[in-house]
Amino acid sequence: MKRIGLCALAIACMMLFAGCTLLNEEKIRLRDLDFTVLSEEKVPEQLLPVIEEKKAAPFQLTYTDNANLYICIGYGEQKTGGYSIAVNELYLTDTNIVVNTSLLGPDASEKEEAQPSCPYIVIKTEYLEHTVLFE
Repeated sequence: MKRIGLCALAIACMMLFAGCTLLNEEKIRLRDLDFTVLSEEKVPEQLLPVIEEKKAAPFQLTYTDNANLYICIGYGEQKTGGYSIAVNELYLTDTNIVVNTSLLGPDASEKEEAQPSCPYIVIKTEYLEHTVLFE
């Protein structure tokens, strides 16, 4: 009887550890996604008021017109102008679209604008029925 209990405990531990490794599984990149960074004039008009409302604080949002997916990332109010945003990665996994961006400070050679700015980026890519994961 004691031996059966030990075997059951060992099996339970193995299942527990196996479950933990499944939860921590790395995201496997299936493919990079093609994208375009949109200028303000190219942003869908339904999306512009939402961005205007949110841009003073950091935000992440998505919008689709069922043909394209728009990924919007804002970094909130900055003390000066001259900031830009780099898209480091945009790729597809089996369950997600992963996007990674960075805020780049004003160029040292540029004269900084004294007025605050609210840098944001709108990325247009193909429409896929996956959850967007912001990194």
